[in-house]
Amino acid sequence: MPALVEWGLRDYQESLDEMRSMVRARRAGTIPDTLILVEHPPVVTVGVEGDDGSAATSGLPVVNVERGGRATYHGPGQIVGYPIVDLEPRARDVRQFVHHVEEIVVRTLVPLGISAGHVSGKRGVWVAGERKIASIGIAVDHWITFHGFALNVDPDLAAFDRFHPCGFSGGVMTSVARETGRATTVHDTIPQVVDAWAEVFGRPFERSLTASPPSGSLPARA
Repeated sequence: MPALVEWGLRDYQESLDEMRSMVRARRAGTIPDTLILVEHPPVVTVGVEGDDGSAATSGLPVVNVERGGRATYHGPGQIVGYPIVDLEPRARDVRQFVHHVEEIVVRTLVPLGISAGHVSGKRGVWVAGERKIASIGIAVDHWITFHGFALNVDPDLAAFDRFHPCGFSGGVMTSVARETGRATTVHDTIPQVVDAWAEVFGRPFERSLTASPPSGSLPARA
């Protein structure tokens, strides 16, 4: 059974180092498929497709990473999910896995009263095909996935105006709080993510923690 690890608010670079370590552990078979849920202090990450240079002038810390996609923002009020999953039993189908990660976000939003979906030619999850509520960026190492999704629950959306997220203007970004008009927290949203994972992959999380969390992290969720 897969494991769920919650890290709370944690530095991006520290999380990245730990995530890469867990990829190696998954490849060695010492941990099961694992979903990490975390919030980060404000940071812009730039994927392998690069950006137009606006990230460097955003005034925010910038980290170049190996995931797909271009530049995006992470910050408090955004739930970031990193699935560490072995694709060998999944026919090494990266495209299908990315679609499944998007579908997890889509189903997470349903009980929150938001209808969202996929848009052909646009990565991520969109509301009404026009407002981007979640970004998706996956990396694969020896058929083990890492990086993942970033769902805007109630972040500072003005941060997206400081660069061009995924090549778009910052105004395209939206959040759960903006769409519903209600204050919403990451903590309140996690149960919906857990349920959506089980619906999409057909496997609920186990109760025991199987991957060592960083100091100060939250325990695994049943």
